[in-house]
Amino acid sequence: MTRRGIILAGGAGTRLHPLTLAVSKQLLPVYDKPMIYYPLSVLMLAGARKILIITTPEDRPAFQRLLGDGAGLGLELSYIEQFKPNGLPEAYVLGEDFLAGEPSLMVLGDNIFFGHLFAQTLQKVARQKRGATVFGYQVSDPERYGVMEFDAAGRVVGIAEKPKKPKSHIVVTGLYVFDGRASEFARTLKPSARGETEITHLIQRYLDAGELEVERMGRGLAWLDTGTHDSMVQASEFVRAIEARQGLKIGCVEEVAYRMGYIEAAELRELAAARPNSPYYRYLGDLADDPEAAAARPASA
Repeated sequence: MTRRGIILAGGAGTRLHPLTLAVSKQLLPVYDKPMIYYPLSVLMLAGARKILIITTPEDRPAFQRLLGDGAGLGLELSYIEQFKPNGLPEAYVLGEDFLAGEPSLMVLGDNIFFGHLFAQTLQKVARQKRGATVFGYQVSDPERYGVMEFDAAGRVVGIAEKPKKPKSHIVVTGLYVFDGRASEFARTLKPSARGETEITHLIQRYLDAGELEVERMGRGLAWLDTGTHDSMVQASEFVRAIEARQGLKIGCVEEVAYRMGYIEAAELRELAAARPNSPYYRYLGDLADDPEAAAARPASA
């Protein structure tokens, strides 16, 4: 199973100015936790424990204050600075040594995924050793994204970046699984008219070779992009509604670490005891004492 992951948390977040003039977009709150907790939890659910966070020189110290080296979550976190956003594929160039030729998952730092059986889907896809997998999602405004084109048999035959006339309503989300050749392929890509390399061009390399799989996300799964003021508010309201209704948290990295078997109940209690005045940490303490949660944990991770 793929055990390495990348979170792309760089960029200036210009669409969110002035909120992001002094702090990284991925450190802003989405309801009750920092935005980066949500993509981090996705990689953890997929089984990735060695994770690279790509961010800016200015924001790196803040991410390290928040997450440290990941040991408290049973992870190994590394950090690399991206001085200028040159396109999503650059993550595979910057992270080439970290990846060491192994398959990996990459998730954008402002993406939220949630839904029934999503963890099982992630773990299935993460087992691949050859080729690439992207996650497709139906949207009402596909012209804003990388759009997939399908043939009559439902096979993907093309991907267009922000087309004026989309061939479908199925778009590429900010979650990608690539094999160990991703860094090699990314180095060969040329910048588009926008002056950046495009993730759709990297995906196209695998499509041309007949090595691209599409995991279509159905109605039971939610994908939220928090890149604008309105979408951040909508995401916060979504998380708040689900958590209030179920009494369970979304994107709680400490809970994911415990449920995946990365940390033990005693370690979870220690995390909770450090901040007893916070409802978030009281939730962790209750979880550590919940016999049903303990029974559902895997024998090993």
